[in-house]
Amino acid sequence: MAAAVPGDDGGILAGLTAWDAQRLKQMALALPEGQLASHAIVGALSLYLDFINLFLMLLRFTGRRE
Repeated sequence: MAAAVPGDDGGILAGLTAWDAQRLKQMALALPEGQLASHAIVGALSLYLDFINLFLMLLRFTGRRE
């Protein structure tokens, strides 16, 4: 389903990526040393999926043929 305005998806996904990055930063500061590694893996996967979604949105936006 296409968005009403093409920039809407990019803004939402960019905001989600920024929110995830800030959440990971706060979580890392609050965790004890021993638990940091397991949470880092989950955080890295979360950011990775955010960037994949941004890339796919850019492909959809630039690849439209009309």
